Amino acid sequence: MDDQLVHLKDRALAAALDVVLRDVRATCAVRPVVHEERDFMGLGEDVIMLCAAGGSGQGVSVSGWQSPAEQVADLADQVQGWAVEELCAALKPATWPECPTHPDSHPLEAGVVKGVAVWSCPRTRKAVAPVGELSS
Repeated sequence: MDDQLVHLKDRALAAALDVVLRDVRATCAVRPVVHEERDFMGLGEDVIMLCAAGGSGQGVSVSGWQSPAEQVADLADQVQGWAVEELCAALKPATWPECPTHPDSHPLEAGVVKGVAVWSCPRTRKAVAPVGELSS
């Protein structure tokens, strides 16, 4: 597990984020600084903040009622939103992760297929790779 995440109280969130961050490290031009916010905004919920070098950030979380695969897919979707915003701010192509079947067209979508969190092409609905297993 990523050293930044081992201290987290919410192990499900840490485990899901560790999987998603593998794809960020393998294929994304921007990297978040990750830190925990306990009792975010007094709501009794722990969230992970993904922050950019410039200081902007976005909170991400998972629901306890979701299966582990649903948690990973949901978190992948949230991290994708952060990455697209940061890529745009860095004046880089804002498509992440890029669909290998349709380059320069659209990003992949995270979802669950047969109990596994996967990245799929939104046009063909074909699974491209399990979340956490994208390669550069």
